[in-house]
Amino acid sequence: MGATLTDVEGTFARLLLDRADDDHAALLFEDQRYSWADVVRAARARAGLIHRYLGTGSPPHIGVLLENVPEYIFWIGAAALAGATVVGINPTRRGAELAADIRHTDCRMIVTDSAQAPLLDGLDTGVPPENVLLVDRPTPLTRGVSRTEDPSGCGKRHESTKGGDRLLLLFTSGSTGAPKAVACSQGRLAAIAARGDQFGITRESVTYIAMPLFHGNAIMANLAMAVAVGATVAMRRRFSASGFLPDVQKYGVTYFNYVGRALAYVLATPEGAADARNTLHTAFGTEASARDMRRFGERFGCRVIEAYGSSEGAIAIGKGEGCPLDALGLPQHGMEVAILDPDTEKECPRAEFDSSGALRNPGEAIGEIVGLNVAGAFEGYYNNPEADAQRLRDGKYWSGDLGYRDAAGYFYFAGRGGDWLRVDSENFAAAPVERILGRWSQVVMGAVYPVPDPRTGDQVMAALELDRPFDPAAFATFLGEQADLGTKWAPRFVRIVANMPLTSTNKVDKKPLRRDHWECPDAVWWRPGRELVYEPLDAGRVAMLRAEFASHGRAHLLTRP
Repeated sequence: MGATLTDVEGTFARLLLDRADDDHAALLFEDQRYSWADVVRAARARAGLIHRYLGTGSPPHIGVLLENVPEYIFWIGAAALAGATVVGINPTRRGAELAADIRHTDCRMIVTDSAQAPLLDGLDTGVPPENVLLVDRPTPLTRGVSRTEDPSGCGKRHESTKGGDRLLLLFTSGSTGAPKAVACSQGRLAAIAARGDQFGITRESVTYIAMPLFHGNAIMANLAMAVAVGATVAMRRRFSASGFLPDVQKYGVTYFNYVGRALAYVLATPEGAADARNTLHTAFGTEASARDMRRFGERFGCRVIEAYGSSEGAIAIGKGEGCPLDALGLPQHGMEVAILDPDTEKECPRAEFDSSGALRNPGEAIGEIVGLNVAGAFEGYYNNPEADAQRLRDGKYWSGDLGYRDAAGYFYFAGRGGDWLRVDSENFAAAPVERILGRWSQVVMGAVYPVPDPRTGDQVMAALELDRPFDPAAFATFLGEQADLGTKWAPRFVRIVANMPLTSTNKVDKKPLRRDHWECPDAVWWRPGRELVYEPLDAGRVAMLRAEFASHGRAHLLTRP
């Protein structure tokens, strides 16, 4: 029996079905072109395969282990129509961790291809071999089924879905702690899809997906909104900084979504006289620096919209007219957000700034970003009550992120929950220091994190990815010119990295940096005293530091896990 409007109203399945007879261009990928009608037919065909593979019963979880290829979108559509759930499998995970992700999310089927399938070799995923489908190889069940054919119309029997049906399980980036699988329902994704007008997305738009589809940013900040209005989506297998502008020019891209340090990498490519002569109108994303946003907008002739949000979706903060340059902005209308002390659960005092713009009271003003009336918007982590309990306490949504708020109510990001440093009994967060380091013209990307002090507390260490060889004297001069650099904030150690370690979603991964501390394969410079004078940290000095830790009984802090 086919679906009725009542069955699927307010769902992502309904948005997809609205495109069933739409011949407008939907997907542009390499030399392939699909209309929206093609996409819906392909989704219906794969919805039929879900039934043929797994039968009826409880809604199945289908792990998708693919790069950004059209098949990924077809299977998201299939899950929407079949009432199933797509689990976005992160291909940068390996071995036991990859297997644990698949088992944890109770996948009954894995969709992959011959390029990605070797990642599963020898792993105990809990999925029987016959339920591992390689989309580029025919199987007895798929043989004879074309890319867009709907065999026997069997996909239509599964289009009766409801807004509360779980459509996606999206793993968090894992920038702090182990990744968690965030649930996203049909109704939530449909509501997100309706926001495209805020970013100028219309039917004539060409949106560009280069962020990985296994992460919420690509689906929520791009694909869903394109489906809602029937816009055209251009795709790239994986993000390429050097391929960004050629793709914009090739496909006529008008909208681009990003996350993490993607803008920094594009800006590090050689500039050209014709960079601003393109079709790009808007870039939207999270976690770019104010400097990178300004430079990107100027170079490519587009507006850059930055917002605070996450796959969990409970808190949304965005910039508006009059927003301070370094601020996140204000919460969406009707959303109550505060900065709370996680120990006392009381609101932190508002931030105070001196004449140079430096935060005068970080120890008091910085706390956790908490949603006071948004707990109902969080749909939970799959099979992880402990993580749910960390987020939901006393009817509030605790984001796990650090921030502060100024007298006018604007919010500022101060780092992840693990980004606190304590130097000479002074507590401060990493993000304000990172913002200052990002002003240095030589910096492509920077990260600030704590390493142990031989006596007590922490020392400040920075990892810098530069566009030229490190000049310690120029760096020291730069630091000395920053009026808002706190007295304890100047890095004691500076690690020069060729490539910053990143998560699969282009966020800096500080875990390996912290683990290595100042004993690492890269060049490290340090300040032996209080002056801003940096010297190479050679083997003799490393031995001296180790001896100092041992003399204070803290040598165990240098042991790597």
